[in-house]
Amino acid sequence: MKAETEADIHDKLARTSHDPGVYLMKDLDGKIIYIGKARNLKKRLASYFKNSGIHDAKFNILVHKIADFETIITRTEKEALILESNLIKRHRPRYNVVLKDDKRYPSLRIDIKDKYPNFSIVRKIGEDDALYFGPFASARAVRETLRVINKTFKLRKCKAKDFKTRTRPCLHCQMEGCLAPCCLDVDPDLYQEQVNEAIMFLRGRTPNLIRKVKKQMAAAAETHNFERAARLRDKIYSLERTIEKQIAVTTDFKDRDIFALAQEADWSVITVLSVRGGFLTGTRHYDFTEVVPAAPEVIAAFIRQYYQRHTFIPDEVLVSMMPEDADLTEDWLRSLKGKKVRLHQPVRGEKLRLTKLAEHNALNELRNLMASRTAEMELLMRLQAKLGMVRPPVRIECFDNSNISGTEAVAAMVVFEHAQVRKDLYRKYRIRSVSGHDDYAYMQEVLERRFAKGEDARPYPDLLMVDGGKGQLNIALAVIRELELEGEFDVIGIAKKDESKGETQDKIFKPARANPVGFGREGDLLLFLQRIRDEAHRFAISYHRQRRQKKSLQSALDTIPGVGKKRKAALLTHFKSVKNIRAADIDQIMALPGFNRKVAETIKRSLNN
Repeated sequence: MKAETEADIHDKLARTSHDPGVYLMKDLDGKIIYIGKARNLKKRLASYFKNSGIHDAKFNILVHKIADFETIITRTEKEALILESNLIKRHRPRYNVVLKDDKRYPSLRIDIKDKYPNFSIVRKIGEDDALYFGPFASARAVRETLRVINKTFKLRKCKAKDFKTRTRPCLHCQMEGCLAPCCLDVDPDLYQEQVNEAIMFLRGRTPNLIRKVKKQMAAAAETHNFERAARLRDKIYSLERTIEKQIAVTTDFKDRDIFALAQEADWSVITVLSVRGGFLTGTRHYDFTEVVPAAPEVIAAFIRQYYQRHTFIPDEVLVSMMPEDADLTEDWLRSLKGKKVRLHQPVRGEKLRLTKLAEHNALNELRNLMASRTAEMELLMRLQAKLGMVRPPVRIECFDNSNISGTEAVAAMVVFEHAQVRKDLYRKYRIRSVSGHDDYAYMQEVLERRFAKGEDARPYPDLLMVDGGKGQLNIALAVIRELELEGEFDVIGIAKKDESKGETQDKIFKPARANPVGFGREGDLLLFLQRIRDEAHRFAISYHRQRRQKKSLQSALDTIPGVGKKRKAALLTHFKSVKNIRAADIDQIMALPGFNRKVAETIKRSLNN
């Protein structure tokens, strides 16, 4: 910290309250870089600025970046804990434990408020009254789980739009895999029983479910309903096959979550083992970098964020080390669950073996992560040397255009950080100011929109890559000069090989250099850049197709007599596509609000001509 800044901070510290609350650390730009809570704000903040020299290197890096702080006083420490979690979620400070969004991990969702609910795969856990199970480690895992559910329980498989418009039972009903509430008069209580059984299965209550189904099978056999007994026997077999793949880890058959932390250098990994009914049902790893707090505070912050987004909280949570303010965290979990939750660090027995297993998995994941990051950094440093860059290209942005004869022109930006895709940072651009086909003008517009925002355009890439070779490279350089961003980052252009000229590989062009960069034996560097370019190309084409489909969809409906904005919106909301409208019968179209037979017949006739 500068002397005057340090003096201001100590003056502000002298006026800080001793009450509980939350503090927000800010850098010179006013950006929040760390959020914490304290039972005594003045005492906690004094530990940062009066004894900073005794802390580890990571902590001292944070302290040196603090230019100001803000405090929010709360009535109790529990209120401070809740406020801290909400502020971290909102601001996502660099040096806090911030749980990554689970969009990339699929979950199963069921809305139990529906009369006949079904399961669907989602990527985001919404803030609604639906039940969510997961997230699962991979799309394959969630699809396999859904396959078992669909095979074992007679829930509807069709989506909401098909469920509303279907006029006769599908093949699933004919194969006795669905009760067909879309077409048949199904008792809601009977359907709800199937839902409850599926939920038992997902919550790890498979042994209890098997016992229940065995009783049903015996009852069916006693009444000589052998056909039902046979179906229940098949269900038991399917459930037993599933449970054979699970690992029994405890003998008391209780639900538990186990948290273990492994740390080394700037890396932290937390592993969560999920035990349901005594069986290990899932393992997830969460990694963090540049985390400043000590290990007990990291565990505490993670547990709070973890259960903010998970609907199920077990009665017991095991930890490899007790979190900071364990009593407070335990009380917070109790308020979420509505009943007592035990937070426990075991010292012996099978519970200790579970925490050791979690620790072993966390340490193994940390080593793999560090080895992977080392390989990635080695590749980026070689790329830096090959391209003559000032710093390694940790963040790479690549732009590409897509259009057909100048119509529906769009562009896309993809981002790679540490040699890995960052889809959450991708951006789509609809060309606004250019009419006709002009790839250079497209690129100029998009780059200006990306970088002509002053400080709001940060962070800048370390390497900007444009698809199109020398021409597009010169456009990019002109935009950078105009915006006075020269020297902020490096720029290259990538062009496809021209086989008619005997070229054998794609070309990378640098500013002020006539010939493309030669990669020689380091062909893996060129392959890496090609992968980024191909991803930008894929993303741009995908967006262009969306725009074309939307336009064709709208234009097809715009030409139909009697179909205005309201009727068009109703058709699109219900059927989703022209193909589905064409496939619908007149009665289905008539059933929509504001439609009659004459309009429905006109729509069918117009679309099918």
